[in-house]
This record gives sequence, C-alpha cells and structure tokens, in this order.
Amino acid sequence: VRRPPHLLEDSFRQLHRRSSEELKGRLTVQFQGEEGIDAGGVTREWYTVLSREMFNVENALWATTANNSFQPNPNSTVHDQHLMYFRFVGRIVGKALYDGQLLDVNFTRSFYKHMLGVPITYEDIEAIDPDYYKNLKWMLENDITNVLDLNFSAELDHFGKRGVIDLKPDGRNIPVTEANKLEYVQLVSRHRMTTAIQEQIEMFKEGFHTLIPHELISIFNDRELELLISGLPEIDVDDLQANTEYTGYMAASPIIQWFWEVVRGFDKEDLARFLQFCTGTTKVPLEGFKALQGISGPQRFQIHRAYGGADRLVSAHTCFNQLDLPEYTSKEQLLERLTLAIHEGNEGFGFG
Repeated sequence: VRRPPHLLEDSFRQLHRRSSEELKGRLTVQFQGEEGIDAGGVTREWYTVLSREMFNVENALWATTANNSFQPNPNSTVHDQHLMYFRFVGRIVGKALYDGQLLDVNFTRSFYKHMLGVPITYEDIEAIDPDYYKNLKWMLENDITNVLDLNFSAELDHFGKRGVIDLKPDGRNIPVTEANKLEYVQLVSRHRMTTAIQEQIEMFKEGFHTLIPHELISIFNDRELELLISGLPEIDVDDLQANTEYTGYMAASPIIQWFWEVVRGFDKEDLARFLQFCTGTTKVPLEGFKALQGISGPQRFQIHRAYGGADRLVSAHTCFNQLDLPEYTSKEQLLERLTLAIHEGNEGFGFG
C-alpha cells in the first residue's frame, strides 16, 4: 500500500472484497517503496495510520463531537461509495478487535449502543449537542402549553441547502403539545442519533459483524466495548489534579483531599471508567489534561460542589468535563459513592 494520502483508497481496494475467512488470516503489510519485513510492527503502524485516515473529518464520512468522539456524518452521501466505505471501516474495526490491535478512535455513546444493538436514550444526545439536550430536557420538565411553537418535523442541512423532514407521517402539520411532547423528544432524538444515519450505521455493523458476531460482544456494555476497541488509557492523576478547577470547594478542602486519595487508589480499569464518566471518553489529550476539550473549546476538568445532602450520588456533565461532588461525611462514603457512579453510570428512559 502507499502511504497517505493514498492509504485509505489502497487499503479499501485490497480488502473490501475479501471473505470473512480471508480477513481472519494474518495480514502482512508493506508500504510501497519501503524495505522491511513485517514481523508485526509494520501492521501495527498500518492500523495506526489507517485509523487516522478513516476518521479524518475532511473526508466527510465521519463527524466529530466536542470531546473528539466520532459518529457517521449524515452528509456522507457526497461520496458515491460512502456506504461501501462504512462497511470497510466496520471490517477494519472488527479486524483490529479480532487481532487484538488497539485503535486510536472513540465513538459517541449512542454509536457504541448501535454496535451492541441496545436501546439509546434521549440523554445520549448530550454528548453530541449539549445545548439541544438542555432544550429537550427543559421541554420534558416544564409545561410547554403556549410556550413552544414546534411540530413533528426536523430541519435538514446538506452543505448549506436547507430542508425539512417529517418525524412521523404528515409531521410538519402536527403540533407538539404537552400531551405528545414525550413522543416528540423520542422521535427527534432518534432522528439525530439513528434515522439520519441509519444506512451508514447498518453498513458499518455489516462489516464489523463479518469478523465479530453480535453474540460475541453482546455480553459487554457500551463503556466496555470502548475499552475493548481503544484500550486502557495511560492516565496521569498528578497532571489531572494540576489542571482541575473547583467551584464551591477549594483545593485544600477535606473532601477534595479525600477525592484525590480515592482516585489515586483506583486501578487502571477504574481510572478509565472514571475518565469516561467525567468526560464521556477514555481519550487522554496528547498534550495532557491542560488541553482537555469541552463543547466550546478548551475546558479543564471541573469539580463542583453538589448541594442537597450527602445521600446523593456523584453526577457528571460530560460536555463540560464537570463532576458534581456532594460533601460526603467520610472518605469511605466518597469511595463507595464514586465507585458506584463510575460502574453504573446514569441511564434514562430507553427507546430503540
């Protein structure tokens, strides 16, 4: 194969027609014009460079969120062969998992759920568009009678060309009311995370399942699948602590001292779960935690005091890299509550 900018095209041409049995065999990679026998190192480099090319947003196949997670770009139709490429990317992710090779890529929470075939919730949209999530949450928690003028349709934007799509038959003529707002939230969330990219999702899954049958990964949840594909990150707790901002607490507050003692006591797996819980991804920025990104650009890790009693669980706002920490009465209680939070996460109501 040739190196970038031709690597994606060459790899696609070589592999997209191979049978699942052929793909399960050992890959031998040679870069054009370069000497060297592939004893594994060249293949590892190929996976690394190819994953960068596959998820290069300039190709318009994938879109990225604030925390550098990927999901299919609804405008990928600009490429004639876009669905074949999604199938190919699914095969490469499956092949990497089959070969025990880690990929430097993190998908959105909803995309991992699609891979597993488990229901998504409207809360999963927070990682993709936090402002939109806030609006939906506000709708559900407040009476919208005579407040919002919405109907069962969604706007489309295809490279600047605007359009409207019905979320249900004749939806643009059906107003959203207090009585049917839950259905609207479900349908509009499903549109953003599923319907608008349904073909891309299905082709990716078809390629992925060529090598990894669904039943093999069905025992995992979305967070575990992320760790399987991307591996356990190297997390420098000292660097994280040095780049943390506090609201309602100070660095010298006893609860904060306990907090960092607890986090330092986590093993590598729980540290990864902790990072996932707080930021939405296991990805550590190359420049360290000072370069952590939020929805509006650089956003350091934040610990906010959560009011309302020590019986509350720890909660997080991943688009702001924010942890809401109640003032627990002991280090042991903090350990128990934080461990429970990072293992269970927060699930809302589900829909397909």
